[in-house]
Amino acid sequence: MQPLQGLTVVTLEHAIAAPFATRQLADLGARVIKIERPGSGDFARGYDERVHGLSSHFVWTNRSKESLTLDVKHPQAARILERLVLEKADVLVQNLAPGAASRLGLGYERLAPLKPGLIVCDISGYGDDPGSPGPYRDKKAYDLLIQSESGFVSVTGTPEEPVKAGPSIADIAAGMYAYSNILAALLQRGRTGQGRRIDISMLEALVEWTSFPLYYAFEGAPPPPRTGASHATIYPYGSFPAGDGTRVMLGLQNEREWVSFCDKVLQRPELAQDPRFTANFRRVAERDALRQIIVEAFSPLTGAQVVERLEAAQIANAQVNTMADVWAHPQLKARHRWTEVGSPQGVLPALLPPGSWQEEGPRMDPIPALGQHTDAILAELGHGPGEIAALREAKAV
Repeated sequence: MQPLQGLTVVTLEHAIAAPFATRQLADLGARVIKIERPGSGDFARGYDERVHGLSSHFVWTNRSKESLTLDVKHPQAARILERLVLEKADVLVQNLAPGAASRLGLGYERLAPLKPGLIVCDISGYGDDPGSPGPYRDKKAYDLLIQSESGFVSVTGTPEEPVKAGPSIADIAAGMYAYSNILAALLQRGRTGQGRRIDISMLEALVEWTSFPLYYAFEGAPPPPRTGASHATIYPYGSFPAGDGTRVMLGLQNEREWVSFCDKVLQRPELAQDPRFTANFRRVAERDALRQIIVEAFSPLTGAQVVERLEAAQIANAQVNTMADVWAHPQLKARHRWTEVGSPQGVLPALLPPGSWQEEGPRMDPIPALGQHTDAILAELGHGPGEIAALREAKAV
């Protein structure tokens, strides 16, 4: 039996943060009912058409869910949604605009007296706690904007240009904290019988993840410099070119590795005693000079030969893989990490969620078409075919 089997999550979600959190709950066996706007649905459905006509973002974050279309501003649909939450839901998740859920009658303060065991998770850009809203509560909060506000962009990139992370890291951070907080709340409810409200801020989630640079710049100290794919405070640690045009990623962590790197990789053992390089902080200060030495040593070698030397010296290294390389990665294949998931466009490959699944695999049900489960869920709530047809005629669903 999957860990969350028998639990029901109702979610008013769009984009990435909330869908990523609830997809992980679905992976563990929870029933996730996704409320979508009739006609258009979660706007992430329209981000692109890269996966056989489906959106890459939507495919990633929405498997194993049921799609129920409701116009939540229509009085009949609002009553259906309230019934669904009060009669079926263990957890309610939403990442609508701040205050929107409360205006729909779905705030924790209203629902908790009606269903004391309900867990409500609100996800927003800057926090939506009525007791401490803060001056940024109502600002728009897309992933790029939170990467900027959190300071993440200021320490990511090159000396010439700050850059954002490729993946939606602010959304992902918020989704992970929503997921872990919901699991904790379920454990607590198992002991006390009481639900709780969870207020997840994208800003707070990403500031937590950016706290090494934050502490590095403690009390006005200079922040870590932007160093591209290198490490800001450890050297050598980053990408270096080989003579055949390929690039090798490598990293050293201690002085023992530095001695081995000089001896077996650079084949210049005397460098280990060079006073410019005898401690990590000295190597960081002299990174330009040391980089030139490394590039010169690698220039007669192919990338494969550099890796061979690094392996012999037991120096951590990696290939700079493309997305195509990752699809074919031999480690993922050897560990049987790929499976399949259904979709409105047929079967698609999917990566198993990280973790061990020897006893029972994760739930890997299809990605839903918009409104695919509307009639079945309405019937489950007691609506007959005639009532469902009338609701469609009224454009409530």
